[in-house]
Amino acid sequence: MRHFDHIDAARRKHLFYRHPRPFDRHDDPAVLAVALGATLYCPATRPELAADIERAARRGVMSMVVCLEDAIADDEVAAGEANAVAQLRALAERGADVPLLFVRVRDPRQIGDLLGRLGAAAGLVSGFVLPKFTPAGGGVFLDALEDAAVRTGLRLLAMPVIESPEAVYAETRAEMLHDVARLLAKHRSRILAVRLGATDMSAAYGLRRPPDLTIYDIRPVAGVICDVVNVLGRADGTGYVVTGPVWEYFSAGERMFKPQLRQSPFDAQQAAPLRQRLITADLDGLIREVHLDKANGLTGKTVIHPSHVAAVHALSVVTHEEYCDAADILGVAGGGAMASSYANKMNEAKPHRAWAQRLLLRARVFGVAAEGVTFVELLEAAGSQ
Repeated sequence: MRHFDHIDAARRKHLFYRHPRPFDRHDDPAVLAVALGATLYCPATRPELAADIERAARRGVMSMVVCLEDAIADDEVAAGEANAVAQLRALAERGADVPLLFVRVRDPRQIGDLLGRLGAAAGLVSGFVLPKFTPAGGGVFLDALEDAAVRTGLRLLAMPVIESPEAVYAETRAEMLHDVARLLAKHRSRILAVRLGATDMSAAYGLRRPPDLTIYDIRPVAGVICDVVNVLGRADGTGYVVTGPVWEYFSAGERMFKPQLRQSPFDAQQAAPLRQRLITADLDGLIREVHLDKANGLTGKTVIHPSHVAAVHALSVVTHEEYCDAADILGVAGGGAMASSYANKMNEAKPHRAWAQRLLLRARVFGVAAEGVTFVELLEAAGSQ
């Protein structure tokens, strides 16, 4: 697998200073966690689930979640399990190229049961998404995952979702997150990334963010995200990749605020129609939220529609300026400050080092844009295939 491989080779040569490097499901989890990119959720009850997965792979999707939890009704669980098993077995039988596949379960017992029913097709599953993760219930999920991995011989990774009321309410949040950190540390080799369930977080207050605001404008939820990054996303070797919360809109209704995309970058690339398409599909809000995700220490994003993927991935490409800064910072021994290669900022070797290391890991899987290539060009190329 390699990001942007669905784009014509000649166009990729123009777009990238350093091309994305290939990866596969057996790579170091630190690499895979960043490579997830836009993780597309799909209900397990989809009648054409196998075709949906293959189509997503052709469009550049690198990670998908087959959901047996909130995406389906309570009375659809048995049907969803049967459908997921049948569709994944069909994919395995025809040797289909698929993204990194995860199953979101609602009960720990489903982990071993589903893998047993999948048989040889279990090899398509990279891991499981663990919902409503708490110190009390999370250990049962992780033990079930460990048991299944030993029994099948597969490397199975976990993505716990922080979304329960204990994580949201101020009086229980700090203790709960520190208890989760201690639990995850015991299973570190199995933890791929920590996901944020912003929809459930909002539900704790009876809230839902509108499409012209970001999750960071919803202050009770923004506070939770801040604390999750504080405890679980540290750059001191104890933290994990924390992924961006779901963007749940894919078509525009009546707008209250002006579009959030500046017109001039699109005019410079003669891409005004692209800007209008993004606004019409409410993707200007998604683009702003991804920028804020990155600024607040989040990597990748949960999405529910294929049209979201190109924007998340285009924004994940490291700019030429960022790459030059990171290379300069990591090339200095002993600390000190220096003007950036672009002569527009100060780089400090010690405090900026962790940022530079993380950025170069993202550059490994998403590439570095060629000098002068903008997000608009990347988005247009990624979304036009």
